[in-house]
Amino acid sequence: MAGRGAGPDFVESLARGLDVLAAFDTDHRSMSLTEVAAAAGLARPTARRLLLTLEELGFVRSSGSAFQLTPKVLTLGMAYVGALGLWDIARPHMEALVARTGESSSMAQLDGSDIVYVARVSVPKIIALRVEIGTRFPAPRTSQGKVLLAALSPAELAAALALPSRSGLPGSDRATPEELHRELTEVRARGWALADEELAPGVRSVAVPVRDGTGTVRAAMNVTVHAAETSTETLLREHLPLLLRTAGDISAEWALWQSRPHRELDHRAETASASGG
Repeated sequence: MAGRGAGPDFVESLARGLDVLAAFDTDHRSMSLTEVAAAAGLARPTARRLLLTLEELGFVRSSGSAFQLTPKVLTLGMAYVGALGLWDIARPHMEALVARTGESSSMAQLDGSDIVYVARVSVPKIIALRVEIGTRFPAPRTSQGKVLLAALSPAELAAALALPSRSGLPGSDRATPEELHRELTEVRARGWALADEELAPGVRSVAVPVRDGTGTVRAAMNVTVHAAETSTETLLREHLPLLLRTAGDISAEWALWQSRPHRELDHRAETASASGG
């Protein structure tokens, strides 16, 4: 919220604008000016100016006294995912995996102590939690989060877990720090993680790492099932091998994509050079 910047170059107005965008979520798709101001911790006149600016830029629309985000906000996150080249590579593999398993599959990356969903291919099943691109969950409560946390160094892990979750959900209450570290050691050794109704009742998933061209774990990919329909044994025996193969294929293609002979030139710099500027 406002006032948290410490550096001399911190732009408070930009931070406040991002606070306004972040105020909207699944449970708050449409809000009044007063509600936005309260959620973002801003004075109403400030919130109004920011909302009108965001509306002019196309990120927000108004209907009567209510404001909603527009699909243009997806460009903010998808620019990052697109720059990685990951979604275009992963999509056909994820679609094939979902076709074979009949279950949803998602990809997530770590942001502090949360995972953030960056790709998803789903099937129409009733589960306890709604998942969309950009959805956050506390990493220790998810299979993807465990995979991503297990890939960190001890110092990186401590720093990540020290950050409060921004998902709006409580952290794990099913494991002590010692139990979590012990589980992450097992995840690191075997190469996959299980979350059995830790995030919500009925939600069971298994996840594996997705690596870049250097072998670094950059994302995690899962298969999610309804616990009442699919046992842990079935999930691990039938779906995990397919998931491991799919993630391996994505990682291999991503490594090839990253090693392509390609260079992006700064058009402005090239223009300035050509003009003698």
